[in-house]
Amino acid sequence: MVRHGVEQRPALAAALAGLILLAATSALPNVRFLDRGNRGDTELYRTYGEDMRHGELPYRDFFIEYPPGALPVFAVPALLPGASFTLWSKIVQWILAAACIVLAAFTLRTGRWRAALIGLTPALLGEITFTRFDFWPAALTAASLAAFVRRRPRLALGLLAVAVAAKAYPLVLLPLFLLALPARERRTGAGVFAAVLALVLLPFAALGPGGLRYSLESQFQRPLQLESLGGSFLLVLHRLGAYVPHVVSSYGSQNLSGGVAMWLDVLTTLVEAAAIVAAWLVFARSARDDRSLLRASAAAVVAFVAFGKVLSPQYVIWLVPLVAVASRRVALALLGLAVGLTQIWSQGRYHEVVAVGAIVWLVLARDLALVALYVLVVAAVAGRARAPSTPSPTAQSASSSGRLA
Repeated sequence: MVRHGVEQRPALAAALAGLILLAATSALPNVRFLDRGNRGDTELYRTYGEDMRHGELPYRDFFIEYPPGALPVFAVPALLPGASFTLWSKIVQWILAAACIVLAAFTLRTGRWRAALIGLTPALLGEITFTRFDFWPAALTAASLAAFVRRRPRLALGLLAVAVAAKAYPLVLLPLFLLALPARERRTGAGVFAAVLALVLLPFAALGPGGLRYSLESQFQRPLQLESLGGSFLLVLHRLGAYVPHVVSSYGSQNLSGGVAMWLDVLTTLVEAAAIVAAWLVFARSARDDRSLLRASAAAVVAFVAFGKVLSPQYVIWLVPLVAVASRRVALALLGLAVGLTQIWSQGRYHEVVAVGAIVWLVLARDLALVALYVLVVAAVAGRARAPSTPSPTAQSASSSGRLA
């Protein structure tokens, strides 16, 4: 733990540099931060926020496709005065992006300046950066990792539960957190996670059980999206004359239907599960120290994104704080390439993807860059072989105190 001001200075300097970089890139023309016409999904969020402001209960009085942990980022901009909902929503997301930078800077023991690179995200991703709410689960996930490496596992598992309640993907970190704890503390840690998750979900399950169940089920019932690894592979096959796509609009995205797409949907889901489990197993055989935990966490989330049947453009935001704290230059370059490629079609050219134009080659290139990123990060975890008699620093801390911090 950082105990002295002199030890905090590198983290403070890196955080400040990252915030300056974030402010500068947010002002770029391609980001359109102050452009009220650049609404993205904020119009949908506004309807949710206005409904809640008028006393309607989500899942009971109106349908919402997102889980309960996402509600604060819809309600807060609706309650703030003055500016439009869109601007307030973007400001909230900017603050959360800034939080990711600060958390990354203070999580790292070495290489803190990598945290500053998070500030490049708006330049690389463009106008969708702040018109989605994905910096909310990303910041919660970064906070949970920061708490864990600062020897606060109970706080970390509680924050992780809130992150899972906002978006499902941070659930892949739970086995890693539990593995990093002493065996006798894992049941308590799992209990903390379950209790906090229940605290968030159960009130809404009681008020609107059908609506909540449908919102959760819909996330797992989605078909193969065009931009996913499997979807982009099939679109490229069409460009080569080997496949005829059937594009359908459902679940708020454009997807592929038909037998081949369904088969590939199942196959990529199995690969996704195997890649996530591989990250867990590699971590279990590693040193289980802070660096291994950060890298394994990044690998698990990259696997969730890279091999999933849905890969919306904003999903790359989830990777930014994790890869920044976990990886080195080649991995960071691959992430930058993936984020930059995503901007090409998400900024006014998505219709070309739906029409299966030549741009689908870039979609596949982005997806393959994410696959390569997964391989690099999981290999880095495997490279940190576990010393047979040396427990992780978190395990040592919990053992010395006899309880979870």
